[in-house]
Amino acid sequence: MQAWALEKDVDPSRLKSNSFELEWPPKSEKILQVPEADKGEWFTVAEAKKRINTGQTPLIDELMIKIGPEG
Repeated sequence: MQAWALEKDVDPSRLKSNSFELEWPPKSEKILQVPEADKGEWFTVAEAKKRINTGQTPLIDELMIKIGPEG
């Protein structure tokens, strides 16, 4: 698994998503370009842990250990 973090002032409304190809409707041979994410947003650590896939919460815990409680 890979993840990244950065210390920078980033405006989440300016983030641009990658896209992937999706055949839709299935078996129609029509290919759509679909964004991987529809928007970016910042959360507190507690809120992020509620929203993230539970299998990924150790990534947040590891980051908090590395940056300390004051961030």
